This record gives sequence, structure tokens and C-alpha cells, in this order.
Amino acid sequence: MLVLVLDQVSKALVLHSPALQDGGSVTVVPGILNAVFTWNLGITFGMFRYSFAWIVLIPVALAVIVALIVWLAKAEHVRVSCAVGAILGGAAGNVIDRIRYGKVVDFLHLHLGAFDPFPYIFNVGDSAIVLGVAILLLDMALSSGKRADTPRE
Repeated sequence: MLVLVLDQVSKALVLHSPALQDGGSVTVVPGILNAVFTWNLGITFGMFRYSFAWIVLIPVALAVIVALIVWLAKAEHVRVSCAVGAILGGAAGNVIDRIRYGKVVDFLHLHLGAFDPFPYIFNVGDSAIVLGVAILLLDMALSSGKRADTPRE
């Protein structure tokens, strides 16, 4: 729930920020992070940017959200619960945008000074999804050598 609230509040601030309209940019962390408002018509990294994509994206995203809720209800460990909760909050935030606007509000631009190895613009929900997936992958890697019936911390 925290991720969903942070995602939606940050997007509302961006949508109502005069400094970010008409291609404006605000430095959040000098030399590292800028706020730059853009609409994402597609999914991750702007893939599937077709006008009809929402017809498929919304039902698929809702199905993923239901699956995440079931996974969260069955999670036995705090680390997994937090990771799945982060993914769920991020996914729900992006679905809300897609239903409200037909596209997703993106605004975070990560760079290293003039070096821009990751030229994509993303949002708080996207960050939570990536972090949640990373935690799940790390959890799987760390627990692969343990017996399946041994509780993890």
C-alpha cells in the first residue's frame, strides 16, 4: 500500500508542477537524478506503444495483480512479502494511470552527469517493481542451496 500511495502522490505532484510542463526538467539529485515529465503509452521501456495496446495491457495487468495478491497471501517470509508487495503496489499504480489517462506518468531520469547509459524515464512504481523482482531473484539464489522445507529468514 505504501508503494501505491508514494507512486500516486509523486505522479500527482508531477502532473501539477508548472516546472515540469512543456518539456521542463527539475534537478532532484545534482548530476544523478532529474524529474522530466513524459507519458508512457507502452509498458516497460516504452515497448508496445500502440494506440490499441491498452485493450490488452489493462486486462493482463489486472490478472497479474490478482496473481500477486494470491502470492502475497501465501508468502511465508517477510522478505518475500515485502518484495511481492512492492511489485503489487507498482503494478497497481501503473494500472490506475492507464485506466485514468490511457497512459502512464513517467518522470524520473537517472544519469551520471552527461553520461546517460540508461536513457529511459520511469516512475516510483517502476522502481518498486524492479526492486521487488531483484529481491525475489536474490531470495531464490540464496535459498537454492537450502532444503525446501527449511524456513528462511
